[in-house]
Amino acid sequence: MADIETFKQENRIFNPPADFVRDAAISGMDNYKAMCAAAERDYEGFWANLARENISWQKPFTKVLDESQAPFYKWFDDGQLNVSYNCLERNLQNGNAEKTAIIFEADDGTVTRVSYQQLHDKVCQVANGLKSLGIRKGDRVVIYMPMSVEGIAAMQACARIGATHSVVFGGFSAKSLQERIIDAGAVAVITADEQVRGGKQLPLKAIVDEALAMGGCDSIRNIIVYRRTGGNINMQQGRDLWLQDVTAGQAATCEPEWVNAEHPLFILYTSGSTGKPKGVQHSSGGYLLWAALTMKWTFDIKPTDVFWCTADIGWVTGHTYIAYGPLAVGATQIVFEGVPTYPHAGRFWDMIARHKATIFYTAPTAIRSLIKASEADAKVHPKNFDLSSLRLLGSVGEPINPEAWMWYYRNVGNEKCPIADTFWQTETGGHMITPLPGATPMVPGSCTLPLPGIQAAVVDETGNELPNGQGGILVVKRPWPSMIRTIWGDPERFKKSYFPEELGGKMYLAGDGAVRNEQTGYFTITGRIDDVLNVSGHRMGTMEIESALVANPLVAEAAVVGKPDETTGEAICAFVVLKRARPNGDEAKQIAKELRDWVAKEIGPIAKPKEIRFGDNLPKTRSGKIMRRLLRVLAKGEQITQDVSTLENPAILEQLKQAQ
Repeated sequence: MADIETFKQENRIFNPPADFVRDAAISGMDNYKAMCAAAERDYEGFWANLARENISWQKPFTKVLDESQAPFYKWFDDGQLNVSYNCLERNLQNGNAEKTAIIFEADDGTVTRVSYQQLHDKVCQVANGLKSLGIRKGDRVVIYMPMSVEGIAAMQACARIGATHSVVFGGFSAKSLQERIIDAGAVAVITADEQVRGGKQLPLKAIVDEALAMGGCDSIRNIIVYRRTGGNINMQQGRDLWLQDVTAGQAATCEPEWVNAEHPLFILYTSGSTGKPKGVQHSSGGYLLWAALTMKWTFDIKPTDVFWCTADIGWVTGHTYIAYGPLAVGATQIVFEGVPTYPHAGRFWDMIARHKATIFYTAPTAIRSLIKASEADAKVHPKNFDLSSLRLLGSVGEPINPEAWMWYYRNVGNEKCPIADTFWQTETGGHMITPLPGATPMVPGSCTLPLPGIQAAVVDETGNELPNGQGGILVVKRPWPSMIRTIWGDPERFKKSYFPEELGGKMYLAGDGAVRNEQTGYFTITGRIDDVLNVSGHRMGTMEIESALVANPLVAEAAVVGKPDETTGEAICAFVVLKRARPNGDEAKQIAKELRDWVAKEIGPIAKPKEIRFGDNLPKTRSGKIMRRLLRVLAKGEQITQDVSTLENPAILEQLKQAQ
């Protein structure tokens, strides 16, 4: 792979506040460096000590890391534990029984508080209900639920009885659900009659019925339905059961099923380049350890914190930083059913003020859409809400462009909250590269340095490490406890996707391009490897061009893809959302010219988009993820044949067909 050329360096540096450094779990860069050195010195001893300190083991492990079948690594393999026990009983035993575990806010604003004791009792009743249906250790259960306490309880109940859960995001179509049920060989689906988002009631059970009607789901014995809205649904006798009937009369205690540390806790499907979903399989012990450690290190969690991760439980962020991590460390967390723009675009800020949230973790997509909303309507600007409770901000899901970082830092954090710009993936199980809020000087747009024990590097296509300042492929050189164990049912695809022979077969390939700063060694993610454009022999990360566009005062959001070009090999196609109404005709041409000139000034003439297309929004899933594959299809002028049922607004696709 040729060098990825980086044209623009970000030089602004923001040091952590002194009082944050003083009280932080990892305090100061010397402490961070000492931990990294300890991991280098005795890798297995480093992880073994952390696993003993942070997890309750029913049977202690004697083996730490088994590399004999690399890349199918095993951690703490002869130890036994239960993940749900670690999240619930531990809190009943350490004095947290009456502490609020979850502050649940429904779409309509109704607030329910659930203590650790109440959550434990609910999980045990669901677990006993599942056992009464014959669901056992090793069975797979698909969870297709709204954001709810019941959704989290269903995940914990599966963990409690040793069943492997596979959560499917509630915005996915019947076809997507059917594929996942078949691939996992699930014996049951836990769902709801409907979900409520943005004041609308949206079907869930009807979609499950549709998925099963497509055929191939013969492994399913039961559909368990949580009554969320009381909407009118079909119930098939003998197969379909109400959740309240399944749990009625069940005991509020349930002996945990003690499982091997390598027992599959969950399968989570993620998009693959082939279009066929990949079932990412995670372990129990290693995954739980990293969920707890990153809560302590990255989020510096304290007993008094009110933590809020805005993700959905259908994504890995909702697994690690809602369903497991916060509970494993005894935190109080906010769980939100709705969307950030309903009933107004100040909903997030209003909730932070009312619930006195101290840690706020959201996606750059949400931040950028709220920037746009606050500029269109001053009433929903964060400055109109009391956000003084906040002490730490986080960003997740994709690299955050420097201008959005600055807005977040100034307007939400009031220039006093460190920002944890976290790089990680479904496959990594938790944060890999991120500023530590009490140690790392921050640079807007950079995820900075790897966490202690994570050996990240930038290499060329043969696996040779590149000097700082030279862009290449991001890898992790050594296994770590929370890493993907395999692709469910497809070990060969696992090896080929993540441990390719070209890189020696033992380094984890993240699939992202990255560059390290020449002075600081900080990492900046330049986008997916397949999002690196080659224009006239120059290689550019799409993220860099997007950041330049969004730095223009006219632009709210931008996404950049490549399209084949006879002259240059690849041409840059930019999809742009302005902070004002979508332009047409001559006005659109004029603004497009201004933006091209702007990019030329910011990065260089080679980075000027050949095409700019304007839309009211970008094609996103209901969780806010930009569907870049659809943008590539549009850029090439091809027909869209992919499933677009998960899009928030499919009508956007028509707008984006017109090039300027």
